[in-house]
Amino acid sequence: MDGGGRLDQSLMGSGIAAVGQAGAPHDGPVRPRARAASRRLGFSRPAWAGAYRSFALRWRARLLWLPAGSGIAASIVLVGAALGYGVVRGQHVPDVIAWFKDARDTVANTVGFRIAAISLTGSKEVSREEILTTAGVTGRASLLFLDADAARAGLMANPWIGDAAVLKLYPDRLQITITERQAFALWQKNGRISVIASDGTVLEPFVERRYVGLPLVVGDGAQREAKDFLAILARYPDIKSQVRASIRVADRRWNLLLANGIDVRLPETDVAAALDHLVALDRDKQLLTRDITVVDLRLPDRVTVRQSDAAAQARDEALSANKKKKKGGDA
Repeated sequence: MDGGGRLDQSLMGSGIAAVGQAGAPHDGPVRPRARAASRRLGFSRPAWAGAYRSFALRWRARLLWLPAGSGIAASIVLVGAALGYGVVRGQHVPDVIAWFKDARDTVANTVGFRIAAISLTGSKEVSREEILTTAGVTGRASLLFLDADAARAGLMANPWIGDAAVLKLYPDRLQITITERQAFALWQKNGRISVIASDGTVLEPFVERRYVGLPLVVGDGAQREAKDFLAILARYPDIKSQVRASIRVADRRWNLLLANGIDVRLPETDVAAALDHLVALDRDKQLLTRDITVVDLRLPDRVTVRQSDAAAQARDEALSANKKKKKGGDA
């Protein structure tokens, strides 16, 4: 400074350039001096500052090299993800799938793949409308996008349908052939009666009037074994005509409940031989018209018969009377 309190040299020569002055670089000699001044004043830069600056510069360089349109693509992905989340969150997935199916079928129908003719054979118990609905054939369905395997699987889920074939005949014909099961017997379990097929499949969980004449089988396993057992029983029409129900016992053997209330107990094996014996006893001794409740044929070498309570009481009374007569005669 001079004697008047003024600086000996101008500020321009001190190395600190005026801000905005032409020719005064911003990153010139000022930075080393500023850093030195900061250190003298106690303002030191943190140790991580340099590493952060280097990291930021590297990522800025990478972002500059992203392909053109990356921002648009990212926006589309973001919007798609948001829409997808909304669909799932709002439980609209089935509606969206149905919409896409209708859209593709509409396009296929427009170009000539509309189902114009449907040939359906083999249906009797299952209606045409139920078959087409189960197979996924609607008024908007196209032959091009109809899944024949899925249609067949849907038809096979119906208990009345034992087999099915779905054939697409391009460009506009569909052929469906089904083989139905037949009502074979009534099956009672836990007090409930169902209509079953010969393979044991439950066809209806209730009994219509037209099925009341079918043979009745009762018990666990009866639906599986009914076909073979009823085939044996059919060889003895005189016995079969009297049977009210065939009862499966412990899934091992059968009992016959006759219309007059007699319980015929059959063995586990050689059922035909036991029925032969029963027919002979009924023919020779009118066994099945007597006042009895049980005919036990489980042992091959003997037949056990149980009388009814009334018959047993009458028999006891008759025996007692005979004894008294004998005593009187002896006296």
